[in-house]
Amino acid sequence: MGGRKRVSGKRPSRPTFWRILVLVVCLVAGLLISTTREVSHGLELRAGDSTRLSDLVRNAQKKVDEVAATRDDLSAQVETVQKQAAASDSGVAQALEQTDALADDAGLTPVTGPGVTVTLTDAPRGVDGKYPVDATPDDLVVHQQDVQSVLNALWAGGAEAMSMQDQRIVNTSAPRCIGNTLLLHGRTYSPPYVVSAIGDPARLEATLANEPGIRVFKQYATRFGLGYSQATSPDVSIPGYTGG
Repeated sequence: MGGRKRVSGKRPSRPTFWRILVLVVCLVAGLLISTTREVSHGLELRAGDSTRLSDLVRNAQKKVDEVAATRDDLSAQVETVQKQAAASDSGVAQALEQTDALADDAGLTPVTGPGVTVTLTDAPRGVDGKYPVDATPDDLVVHQQDVQSVLNALWAGGAEAMSMQDQRIVNTSAPRCIGNTLLLHGRTYSPPYVVSAIGDPARLEATLANEPGIRVFKQYATRFGLGYSQATSPDVSIPGYTGG
């Protein structure tokens, strides 16, 4: 996804050699475009590629959901067998006690406490379905760096536990923006993107206010209608991590 950096200023003049090189590149590019049109018989290739990509994402999501259901079923069976074994084997019982003691640190148990919730969303189109004046499609969506800025600010503010959408964020979590969707732990989400964190609300809000990436996002929110909101609560609920 594209960034939000703007570049401006007068370009320096180029030597004659570079002007000739640019001309050659343009000629080659024109030849490639002509060849592509011949191969596609004048049809738009990008639309087909986009459709195929959407189909691939949907099929992959379906397979992930099926595998996740199988994993959950097997995990439940393993847990049952472990409890049965612990009832007659002190070694198994001791190992389970040690595992349970690490569950909180590993983010496996749900937690509730005071904290902050941040919501990011794409800008809506006008009533005529068009983009706002002087906006590009890239200006109107939540980007990877926007999500990462919120996560980084909350961690820096001392977040004790964090979630995004309905999933727990742990050390191995890597949210990724693909187009206008979010990929997290093998599942895809559409905006709005909701990030919640448990910790000192005042400290969390301070780090959110001081994060440069969030400041830039707020500027775009004011100009193009992107959505940004944050709220404190004494009872923020964070689910336990259910991944592998």
